[in-house]
Amino acid sequence: MDEAKLLQKLRDLERLIASAGTNGERVAADQARERILDRLHQLQREAPAVEFKFMMPDVWSLRLFMALLRRYDLHGYRYKRQKRTTIMVSAPEAFVRDVLEPHFRSAAEELHKHLNDVATHVIREAIADASEEAEEREEAPQLPFGG
Repeated sequence: MDEAKLLQKLRDLERLIASAGTNGERVAADQARERILDRLHQLQREAPAVEFKFMMPDVWSLRLFMALLRRYDLHGYRYKRQKRTTIMVSAPEAFVRDVLEPHFRSAAEELHKHLNDVATHVIREAIADASEEAEEREEAPQLPFGG
């Protein structure tokens, strides 16, 4: 998958999340973001913010998650002594459950597929084909204790 296709898939994900429950309405990515922000602002008026803790498995997930938070005018933070891959965010529970988490999971899946494809291609072209897994062998015999 090339970069343009990845970008389009990520935009499509945002549109799908924004239009869920609106009879399949298709709108531009900017309008989708505005609808998501409107929903967030409505939920912020109706329900108190809850503090959530997210632990990212890798730097790419961390960057993607922080970008989504910024996109929706949310602020990620961490407390002293928390790992760099831990992100705290205060937001309405319904927004996190219905919008943020599904959007992040879908976008992270697409991003990781793309990164895997790029890495595989670069390794194959620059070094050697790495599609093969390591051979599996029987366990080495154990040496008797003491000699």
